[in-house]
Amino acid sequence: MSEQLVGGWTSFGPVTPEEQVIFKTALAGLVGVDYVPESVSTQVVAGTNYRFLSKATPVYPGAQSYQALVTIFQPLSGQPHVTSITKL
Repeated sequence: MSEQLVGGWTSFGPVTPEEQVIFKTALAGLVGVDYVPESVSTQVVAGTNYRFLSKATPVYPGAQSYQALVTIFQPLSGQPHVTSITKL
């Protein structure tokens, strides 16, 4: 495990089952594009920020997939929520 600076981001790595749950919970109810997380980077703050490098596929016939960075905040108490989605 690499050392992380307080407030710094970790390197991108595999998505754990726990992180999959956070991702799915935060994106629940989002329609129009299916996102599949491929790797994740975290930042510990007053809670945890997650940056998921994801495959994004619009949900219409013939749509082309693209890479997206999905940023999610997991507060110390409460549900995780999406703070931004950036097409790469």
